Parts: sequence; structure tokens; C-alpha cells
Amino acid sequence: MKKLILSALIALGSFSTISGQEQAQNGTSTEKVAPATETYTEIKATDLPTAVTEALKKSYPDAVLSKAYVNEKKEYKLEISVKDQTATVYTDVDGNWLKK
Repeated sequence: MKKLILSALIALGSFSTISGQEQAQNGTSTEKVAPATETYTEIKATDLPTAVTEALKKSYPDAVLSKAYVNEKKEYKLEISVKDQTATVYTDVDGNWLKK
């Protein structure tokens, strides 16, 4: 019985080492270069569009807005704090939440 379990473990171990090898790559690269990080400029909270402030109040009623930023695409980066936690959320000009 020990030999059966031992041989099964050895077989499984050899499969994992075989699949762990790197595959050779050809010389051409098809990767796309990501653009540099988007630059946001800081703005006052009073300069935020009404749709953004309403979306913030609706989704995060207890949140306190620490800082607000905007980029060239009119996407807003909001640094908020809720109780003892801080977070950064992103929204567009219409108040739709963005995943970044």
C-alpha cells in the first residue's frame, strides 16, 4: 500500500515539474506598451460636477471627500475616507463609476 501511494506521489510530482518549464519564445513581440500613467490635476471639491457629487453621496453616504482630481478625459479621481479607512475611487463626468 505504501508503494502505491509513493508511486502516485512521484508520478504527480513529475507532471508538475514538466509543466513548470518555460516555453521558448520567438523573436517578435506582440505585447502592447501601456501608456504612461494618466496625469490628474487637483481641483477644489466645489468644482466637481453635480452628477459626481450626487453619485458620491448616493454610493458612499458617510464618505468625506479629501481630495479631488481631474484628467484630460474629464475622469475624476476622488480620495475619500469612510470612518477609519481611506480609498480612491474614479468616476466620469456623468457620475458613472470607473474601474481602474
